[in-house]
Amino acid sequence: MAKQQSLWSLLRKRLRKKLAKSASARMAAAAAAQEPPLADKGAGKPSGHASRKPRKRNRWKRTLLWFAGIAVLGSCAMAGFAALWIRGLDISKLEHPLPEPTIIMDKNGKPASQLSSSRIVPVPLDQIPLELRNAVIAVEDRRFYEHVGIDLWSTARALLRDLKSGSMKEGGSTLTQQLAKNLFLQSDKTLSRKLKEAGYALKISTVYSKDEILELYLNSIYFGEGRWGVEGAAQEYFAKPVQQLTLEESAMLAALPKAPTSYSPAKNMEKALERRNLVLSLMKEQSFISDAAYQQAVAKPIVLKQHNEETLKGKYPSYVDYVIQEAADLYGFTEEQVLTTGLRIYTELDPQIQQAAQDVYADNAAFPESKPDQLIQSGTVLLDHKTGAIRALVGTRGPQVYRGFNHATQLKRQPGSSFKPLVVYGPALERGYTPNSPLYDGELDIAGYRPKDWDGQTRGQVTMREAIMRSWNIPAVWLLNEIGIDAGMNFARRSGIPLGAPDRTLSIALGGLSEGVSPLQMAQAFGAIANLGVRQQAHAIVKVTTKDGIPLVEAKPQPATVTEPAVAYTLTLLLQDAVKSGTGQAAALGRPTAGKTGTTQLPATKEFADIGANGIKDAWFVGFTPELTAAVWLGYDQTDKNHYLTTGGVAPATVFKEIMSRALRDVPAVPFTVPPDYKPEPPPESEQPKNEQPQWMQQLQERLGIGPSDSKKNENKPRGPKGR
Repeated sequence: MAKQQSLWSLLRKRLRKKLAKSASARMAAAAAAQEPPLADKGAGKPSGHASRKPRKRNRWKRTLLWFAGIAVLGSCAMAGFAALWIRGLDISKLEHPLPEPTIIMDKNGKPASQLSSSRIVPVPLDQIPLELRNAVIAVEDRRFYEHVGIDLWSTARALLRDLKSGSMKEGGSTLTQQLAKNLFLQSDKTLSRKLKEAGYALKISTVYSKDEILELYLNSIYFGEGRWGVEGAAQEYFAKPVQQLTLEESAMLAALPKAPTSYSPAKNMEKALERRNLVLSLMKEQSFISDAAYQQAVAKPIVLKQHNEETLKGKYPSYVDYVIQEAADLYGFTEEQVLTTGLRIYTELDPQIQQAAQDVYADNAAFPESKPDQLIQSGTVLLDHKTGAIRALVGTRGPQVYRGFNHATQLKRQPGSSFKPLVVYGPALERGYTPNSPLYDGELDIAGYRPKDWDGQTRGQVTMREAIMRSWNIPAVWLLNEIGIDAGMNFARRSGIPLGAPDRTLSIALGGLSEGVSPLQMAQAFGAIANLGVRQQAHAIVKVTTKDGIPLVEAKPQPATVTEPAVAYTLTLLLQDAVKSGTGQAAALGRPTAGKTGTTQLPATKEFADIGANGIKDAWFVGFTPELTAAVWLGYDQTDKNHYLTTGGVAPATVFKEIMSRALRDVPAVPFTVPPDYKPEPPPESEQPKNEQPQWMQQLQERLGIGPSDSKKNENKPRGPKGR
């Protein structure tokens, strides 16, 4: 029995060994199947190392598969959400693409003028010349018939350029995207707007055919000069139906949508011609026209036949033009947005004052007689100097065209002597000079600069008050040299006049500027004097809202200190004397009024050599009452030997008087406010009581040498310039 048990025990041991060997063999075979052994693999490593690496690789593969799956699911979800978002976009406005009028509101919140486009006359695509359609496609979207509303290649190219430049300036928009932007979106350069634009474009492409989209685009896009749609543009520029346009005329219209104002042939013929020829070259490049047709078309000039109707002008055209300019310059609105999106623009316009100014400008008797072939032009601005509010603005005489040249805001002319208070007398008062300070008025030569008084005479010395009243030139130049050109330029800059390095000369004392100034700039600068030394930014717009009253932008006061109240008030008193008894008497209103005339002489060229000193290029008057400040400029647009002024500051002073008399007709007269820091100047010695001797006695004493000593007599006489 014991022998049998030992036999069984021996058999079990052998069986366990055999099973262990077979398991080891199977594991080795499995390992060999997963990673074939290399000659040098595993040398010097623990025996389990080779089996751990495959497990790591399997783990990475599983992780990558998970991420790929999640990405696919995420992309599908995003695509689904995008599809739902695009499907929900409302493009029903495409059925009625007429722009909505913008309303200009006056200072009382009442409608003053309406900005509306000329009525769009829709034209079926088959009545629009093929050359015009091809021209638009060539310059705006050459792959129009190939993409699905967005051109991924063009968009990617534009995006790369934006990334390189660090901005969002590149276009890349298709015609469909432009249509979407113009009708549904703002024109801001943001990524969110571009995404919305793409979404609308895709939605439009799913609803409308290519020809329908092109027809909608051509009938609703803005072509400048207040015209939307190809029919209105054809009538505006060429006075003909769109069906009758030639190749070169079609190319001209196709050149406009990118920048209607810049490329308008009515405003810039040279740029318009260059742009038109670019369109023609693109048409040739894309095989829309032959080389012969191209050569024939580019050789032809642009011949305009514009209609004279002013559908957009409405009431108060000059003021409205400036509102459009200010909306663009200060708040970033495009002209198209202002004219087509139904905005409510609240302004500082005072209808009574504006109408008074327009009535005067419509009366030729208020102005000097013009030459038959050219009208003496003028521009004026009236503002409330306490707030900077522009109450009235007239930018031209005669017929007015929409967005024409505005002499009140765009003009740049030399201001002449009207600049003296800003660059000479204001800064001199800051440095201790007084109205009774004696100023030099003799022969003057400062480094070759030899100013002359307008009457060709000298008086030896005059007071500051006399120099301002009579508008003498020599005392002004001498005084600027005494206080320093930098002091004068600093005061003028504080007054809102931009000056550069070329202006740093003594001639600036007489208004000799490198660029010139506008009536708006001069009114703002003198307004600081009237407002006791505080300059308020001149502005027309108070706020802009949607037609539903949702606020978009709002003006904020921007006061800036120019000088101390006492200095501003002293300067006001001096300018009052100029109106009471000096060169500005034509501006006297019978109520407190201060101001300064200014004239500029004709250029010292051979053309004007025979005219002499009587010819005048520009005439100014800038003045103020306690209520309003106004600047008036007169002159010819094109000055030549047959077109120049013969009257000085009297003419603009007369216009000032006529406008202000009407504007303030119902306003009680009040004096200028006296600031607390003002201390009246004691009267000069000549006005103080004393035992005066007859002039003949003084002359006799001088001859006999028994009069007052020369040192005492010349005690207050100013010295001539250094190096004279």
